[in-house]
Amino acid sequence: MSLESTEEATLLPDETAALVERHESIHEEHDDAFAAAKALAPELGAHVRDGHATIGIWTPGLVEHGVSPDAVKLEVLTPPAAVDPSDADPREVTFERSVVETRRAGEVTYAAVEGMVAGTRERLGSLYQIVYDPEDADSDADPADLPGEVGDDGLATVQDPLADSVPFGAFAPAELYDRARLDDERDDHDYFASLGTDAERVATREDDGLPRVDPATSMVEVHPGTATERGSLGGLADFVGGIGEKERAGEDLTAFEETFAGYDAVQLMPVEPLTERSDASGDWRGLARDGDTATATVARPDKVNWGYDIVVGAFGAPCPSILESGRPDELVDFISACHTLPDPVKVVFDVALGHADDGGLRILPDRFFHGPGMYGQHLDYLDPMVRAHVLDLQRRKMDWGADGIRVDGAQDFRNWNPETEEMEHDDAFLAEMDAVTQEVAGTEYRPWMIYEDGRPWPRHDWELASTYRTLIEQHPHSFQWSPITFAHNKPAMLTFWASKWWRVREVADMGGNWITGVANHDTVRRGTQVDVPESWEGDPINRYLGDSAPEIIDRAYDNPATNALLHCLLPGVPMDFLNANARGPWGFVRDTDAEWNVKVVADEHNLLDWQVREDDYADDRFFTRLKELGFETREQLDAFVKALAATVEPTDYDLEAMCAMLAPLDPPMDLTPANLDAFADAWMRDVADFANLGHWRDAQDPERTGFARRVREFRQDRPWLRESMRLPDAPDDEGPVTADADEGTDRFGYRNPANGSVVYYGLRESPDGDERVLFVGNMEGAATSVVPADLFDEIALDAAAFDAELVAPSVAAERDVPPVVDETVELANGEAVVFVGGAER
Repeated sequence: MSLESTEEATLLPDETAALVERHESIHEEHDDAFAAAKALAPELGAHVRDGHATIGIWTPGLVEHGVSPDAVKLEVLTPPAAVDPSDADPREVTFERSVVETRRAGEVTYAAVEGMVAGTRERLGSLYQIVYDPEDADSDADPADLPGEVGDDGLATVQDPLADSVPFGAFAPAELYDRARLDDERDDHDYFASLGTDAERVATREDDGLPRVDPATSMVEVHPGTATERGSLGGLADFVGGIGEKERAGEDLTAFEETFAGYDAVQLMPVEPLTERSDASGDWRGLARDGDTATATVARPDKVNWGYDIVVGAFGAPCPSILESGRPDELVDFISACHTLPDPVKVVFDVALGHADDGGLRILPDRFFHGPGMYGQHLDYLDPMVRAHVLDLQRRKMDWGADGIRVDGAQDFRNWNPETEEMEHDDAFLAEMDAVTQEVAGTEYRPWMIYEDGRPWPRHDWELASTYRTLIEQHPHSFQWSPITFAHNKPAMLTFWASKWWRVREVADMGGNWITGVANHDTVRRGTQVDVPESWEGDPINRYLGDSAPEIIDRAYDNPATNALLHCLLPGVPMDFLNANARGPWGFVRDTDAEWNVKVVADEHNLLDWQVREDDYADDRFFTRLKELGFETREQLDAFVKALAATVEPTDYDLEAMCAMLAPLDPPMDLTPANLDAFADAWMRDVADFANLGHWRDAQDPERTGFARRVREFRQDRPWLRESMRLPDAPDDEGPVTADADEGTDRFGYRNPANGSVVYYGLRESPDGDERVLFVGNMEGAATSVVPADLFDEIALDAAAFDAELVAPSVAAERDVPPVVDETVELANGEAVVFVGGAER
């Protein structure tokens, strides 16, 4: 029967028996429980087969609590063909309802079904979930311990953790989706076919003959929810596709388009389904069953989140909140748009599987969880089926077509060792993650592996103790985030570049396998959490960057000296943040947490100082929800949110007590816990709207964006810069290098004494010896005069052999002729010059 049929869904006994037989044979073939689970996991979830669908869902709780296999059904809900999954407005939909018999093998519930509709780009497919009556459980079972969520009619539902599509969110029934069709129709088949032959994209083949995607040369991090006016992957795909059309036609890019140009990789912040507020009505509610029909109120989720508050359930599916069409095709469209650019751009997925939000407790088997942790729930990676599920979730997500994977918080993959009575890092599991391969458009390959690992975090001295190299040493092909990339780095603070010199020097010396860069979703957010005093006198903020906090934050994370240092001198893969490139706002945004949203807003109270000018708040486009609550002026809002922050610690975050403390301020809204929560929700949504880069497209300076793009293109033309510098031994004081010139071809130092400004300088020589790159930049402090050649006092530089290749716009504007290496150059804070010459010494 065709999967386009809308007839009643029914069980296929023979095909279901084959699923059970396959399950049993896998366990017979593997003595080790984890090996069996790994072999089994790809078989589970929902698959489109020859004319039918197969469903396999791990349901250990049903076995544990004695629910009879005969009492467990598969509920299939097939929508009318006209239902629009893109509609975010709640509406009532009546589904054709079928209740299908299932079979159990071990702890897995199976069904092979005909009559289901497979979802496509054009239409919503059949939804499915496990249903059972809790009364069928053991009589002594605690109802609170039973798996799934119980509806108004008393039936409990269990969701598929391996779902490919969840158009109404992770807490709703999954959709049968035809991924094979999507894979066949994608536009980047040639890109994947070339993986085995294109030497620029594949470094080596592994022992099993599979190619591994080569590291990028430079990368930009993107938050899909704020990157474009549409706030969706579809909008992002069209944005990238528009750049490609212009490049193929030889047309100039706009200044805003230039903020994305010049990279060969993009790292997407997490695109997984999100948690939802425990007290929210949800995007799927009120399912009323009536025989062969069922009616529910549905809506495409419209959640505001930075992406990291995931529930692990349905991790393999794209987040429906950033799918304007409600179709997973948007994710493939974006990847294909990147891959089919004239100069293809790799796509890296940010994978946050080190924990689950507490909401995961509602939809995943209890065995998934080890217990509460810093970010919600620790996962039990020692359970063979949990371990296998998490690995297969990674595989399924990456099989949408990603080139690389960034493992968020790799130091969070830990397990309790009862012998040592300590949480220990599960490096064996991280090795399993590294071993996962992808198959896209008929090509099997190994992705570029990146780990964020700051161990011994959360130990109090982790910033000092972390080497940021543990996983590189275990997996030499992998990359890690560097010491200057982590959240605690705040380049808007005066003496940042001076005090971080020892870490920056490490980047130069051993950074070939590091992701570098000081602008990302975390560093910008942490930067805006710093207090901004009324007076600049004696304050550690780098006031040389600008006259106001917004100017300082913009220029701290996007300035010529930093860009040129990272892209034109230091090794590794520099990563920038699109919001910082565009000098657009950014903050911690999430409206998915009923418990902690008020505290999160309190922690973000300095965002107004750093990101919101008076004119911005007065603009009718911005902060509409907060204005509706009565906060008509920025000053009014600023006073309230700072007072809110001051009440958190004294009240131990008791909302009732906080309201009492805030009452004397006479704010424009009634002070109740519910209203504080509404205030926090309004803040989150208004900040997310404010941060949308669609508002800032026309605010770009072409000279600034053009220079930054040329800096990135400079690196693209010199991929050898990614390798660690060949430095002589550093002196004991870590100051300027004075070793004999024959001890190393490269140089990196800072001017000592500083004399009021921190001047970095460096020299790189290409491996073939044909080219030398000389950098000099005023990283922070007062304007200063520099003679570049004098900084390299141990090397006789031939001034005639160097030309100024990249000159910061403000430096170029003040000169009639380009600077030369043996003459004085005036450099203000954040200005730099890059020279290129031959390799004669």
